[in-house]
Amino acid sequence: MALPCVILDIGGVLEITPETGWVQRWEQRLELPLGTVRGRLQDVWQAGSVGSISEREVHARVAADLRLDAPQVEAFMADLWTEYLGTPNEEFIAYVRGLRQQCKLGILSNSFVGARERETALYHFDELVDQIVYSHEIGVSKPDPQAFEVTCATLGVRPEDCLFIDDVAVNIGASREAGMQGHLFDGNAQAIASIASHLDAAPSLSV
Repeated sequence: MALPCVILDIGGVLEITPETGWVQRWEQRLELPLGTVRGRLQDVWQAGSVGSISEREVHARVAADLRLDAPQVEAFMADLWTEYLGTPNEEFIAYVRGLRQQCKLGILSNSFVGARERETALYHFDELVDQIVYSHEIGVSKPDPQAFEVTCATLGVRPEDCLFIDDVAVNIGASREAGMQGHLFDGNAQAIASIASHLDAAPSLSV
């Protein structure tokens, strides 16, 4: 009998990540029109999300595209990571920590180059789950079907045995198309209830 599996997103699920307004503050500081940072750095953010650019290259592009000196680049990136990392969803993390003997646990995250090192240092997600799959390490992002295929292969599980929890509706739709159950995260209580239901139904999932 196959073990049931629960796969989690990070931002908006394991991390609480409200917008901080840091981009707009930088545009005001640099006297740039609103939307300039996104426009100039959109390809950098995309490249960083699939690992086709290094952190050093990100810093170089930020410096060149926004005309920042080295201390400004460090401050800019610190603001980015502050919003990106948010704060831990302590209640949900504690619940997930108690599941280790009941199921396989994984993370599938649309990420940015440098995320693993920072999230490991701050939140120890590597100790929370069996495997973490980051988009910047596998070269594809959700909702690409390959992201779900790689995650199942990495965990050694079948899609039909998996419950995927994410806070983005299109990713939930993609997980269902990949053969998983999907739960759109809308608070801890509902997510916990969904996981409990999934685990209760595990024998029928594994027939």
